Amino acid sequence: MSDTRRRVKVYTLNEDRQWDDRGTGHVSSTYVERLKGMSLLVRAESDGSLLLESKINPNTAYQKQQDTLIVWSEAENYDLALSFQEKAGCDEIWEKICQVQGKDPSVEVTQDPIDESEEERFEEMPETSNLIDLPTCELSKLEEIADLVTSVLSSPIRREKLALALENEGYIKKLLQLFQTCENLDNTEGLHHLYEIIRGILFLNKATLFEVMFSDECIMDVVGCLEYDPALAQPKRHREFLTKTAKFKEVIPITDSELRQKIHQTYRVQYIQDVILPTPSVFEENFLSTLTSFIFFNKVEIVSMLQEDEKFLSEVFAQLTDDATDDDKRRELVNFFKEFCAFSQTLQPQNRDAFFKTLANLGILPALEIVMGMDDLQVRAAATDIFSYLVEFSPSMVREFVMQEAQQSDDDILLINVVIEQMICDTDPELGGAVQLMGLLRTLIDPENMLATANKAEKSEFLNFFYNHCMHVLTAPLLANTSEDKLEKDAVVGSTKSSTICPDNYQTAQLLALILELLTFCVEHHTYHIKNYIMNKDLLRRVLILMNSKHTFLALCALRFMRRIIGLKDEFYNRYIIKGNLFEPVINALLDNGTRYNLLNSAVIELFEFIRVEDIKSLTSHIVDNFYKELEPIEYVQTFKGLKTKYEQEKDRQNQKLSSVPSILRSNRFRRDARALDEDEELWFNEDEEEEGEAVVPPVEKSKAEDDFPDSYEKFMETKKAKESEDKENLPKRTAVGGFKFTFSHSASAANGANSANSKSVAAQTPPVGSNGSSSKNTNLATTVTATKQGSLIGLVDYPDDEEEEEEEDTSPRKRPRLGS
Repeated sequence: MSDTRRRVKVYTLNEDRQWDDRGTGHVSSTYVERLKGMSLLVRAESDGSLLLESKINPNTAYQKQQDTLIVWSEAENYDLALSFQEKAGCDEIWEKICQVQGKDPSVEVTQDPIDESEEERFEEMPETSNLIDLPTCELSKLEEIADLVTSVLSSPIRREKLALALENEGYIKKLLQLFQTCENLDNTEGLHHLYEIIRGILFLNKATLFEVMFSDECIMDVVGCLEYDPALAQPKRHREFLTKTAKFKEVIPITDSELRQKIHQTYRVQYIQDVILPTPSVFEENFLSTLTSFIFFNKVEIVSMLQEDEKFLSEVFAQLTDDATDDDKRRELVNFFKEFCAFSQTLQPQNRDAFFKTLANLGILPALEIVMGMDDLQVRAAATDIFSYLVEFSPSMVREFVMQEAQQSDDDILLINVVIEQMICDTDPELGGAVQLMGLLRTLIDPENMLATANKAEKSEFLNFFYNHCMHVLTAPLLANTSEDKLEKDAVVGSTKSSTICPDNYQTAQLLALILELLTFCVEHHTYHIKNYIMNKDLLRRVLILMNSKHTFLALCALRFMRRIIGLKDEFYNRYIIKGNLFEPVINALLDNGTRYNLLNSAVIELFEFIRVEDIKSLTSHIVDNFYKELEPIEYVQTFKGLKTKYEQEKDRQNQKLSSVPSILRSNRFRRDARALDEDEELWFNEDEEEEGEAVVPPVEKSKAEDDFPDSYEKFMETKKAKESEDKENLPKRTAVGGFKFTFSHSASAANGANSANSKSVAAQTPPVGSNGSSSKNTNLATTVTATKQGSLIGLVDYPDDEEEEEEEDTSPRKRPRLGS
């Protein structure tokens, strides 16, 4: 069914002054490229042909009649009308027309109609003549002048003519003389009329009039006129504020009088726009566009004049970094630079580049390093704003500075660490400053804006620097709030829950959430560096302690961190999760949440649903083997039953493949299985390696110095390749991924299998790896190996690549199995 609201008849006025029906169709308003503007289009109801295409001109007078009729003139002796079937459709199109012309839709005529003979007379008159006769400038005529100024605002043509008349006759200065007279005589009525007159002249939107009104001679009288708003019982005291309260501070004396005058003028005009004039309505916004431009170009000129004065800027920087400068003076200098940088946003891109390069050459970053470490909150806030301008302009410039600085300074005083410490130490309960600083850090560590050229690999250089010198500062609050000592102490102070409770007040929780957001970003974008850090610090285990937080948003942040890691589908991460039994806190959180249907419940289920849909076999096997008993009662979603089904299908597939293999090959296969984990892999995952200090998941208390990040993953891979080359003669073919895809889903549960039947909580069933030391781990593995040697085929789990390898290795007697139980 067609839209009857927009159904119209199109009429044109013929030479006999009669309306001709041009057809019936549907009207729409849209931008037409050919006409360079919003236009009215009417397409015929019968065949869709174009009945009307008319651009909505800003100066055309449209009339709305009888609620369903819009009439206007396209050209001389060519009138058009749209007759709507419904009032609603007429109102919609009328609003579009008024929007284009900047009019209130409540009016019935968008422009004041001008008598044709009068318009012709105006066109014939020379521009220098007075197009509008202004009343004589005297007290008795103020009401008449106010009515005249107010009446022309709705007509662009008449606004132009009035502006020209005011400019030619020097009328504004005469009006301001009358203002002084009225104020001396306490002539309230006259002052109210002058308010309307001056406000109306501002709305004429003419730069030539602004030049007169905002000159040193006139601007304070203009502000005075605007104090006497008839709507106010008492006049405002804007002049008193501008002359007495607002003080112009020259942090360094400005010798250029033109520059000083320009600064004064810009401040006062900005004050008029922001404070004195009421907020313009939608239909008045265009009236002040030239005022906005006036301020804009003033700011451009101020920045350019200051930038060219190298002596002035050098002196400012010298005082800013001088230890002898007192705190008040330094605060003024920092506020000056903040305003200076804010003004610079008005510059064209190429000029803005030159501006920031000038600041960089003068030493803005070392200066910021000093002031960001000050105790004064105002100074720190202003310095943060300046830093944000610099990061937004050129993250590479900031990164280059901090890397050069690292060669000469201790970690504690590096600019980027100062920024991190400011984020951590934010005293605002809502952490407003910390959020801003976190955004800046995120920009700095984002590989998307890092350069990678033949001569410069900024990404690798900076990330190496960041993880070696800064990451330990960023994660310090997280590690401190999840340390064993703190948790034990907190548990003693009246914790009633059997599981560990995360000690966090609201502000601490917000800070940890910000840090986790940044770390999650690192997982997504840094891959190798963050993987190394997570393994060396056992970071995921510490993060998942926060699943016990009373603040749900923090628990969700911890869960999101794990979800990003699993989302990478990296078997290296998967083995780390399995070995650490790191699903336990997540499943405990799900069970503790009970039957509540909330965001935490949905997020946890989505995590397991992702594992099921993506068919991550190692994690599926681990979850089903260790946690299915606890998850089986959850039937309001099919996720966990789906995981069990996937697990059983994989076991069946493996059994079928094994049954099709001759017994002699099968025995060889499982003889190889006993050492499916090469010795270097076995040792790498299970030895403490205290001599080398390269344990992948070392106990927290044994972590090395923060600035020493061993490359355990890389060394493991090198050892792996060496082992492969030695075994080449014995192994027909290695797997495509290096042959180290295997799971440890049994490692945590095997040692506690006897107790699992009586266990009521996941925590009791699967204690964290590492609580029993390395001996328990080796015992578990030894048990697995012994069972395999005896021919046990229990819990065999394979991977998708096994099918491909099975086809390729028809003659291979030894293909590596995956132990799933």
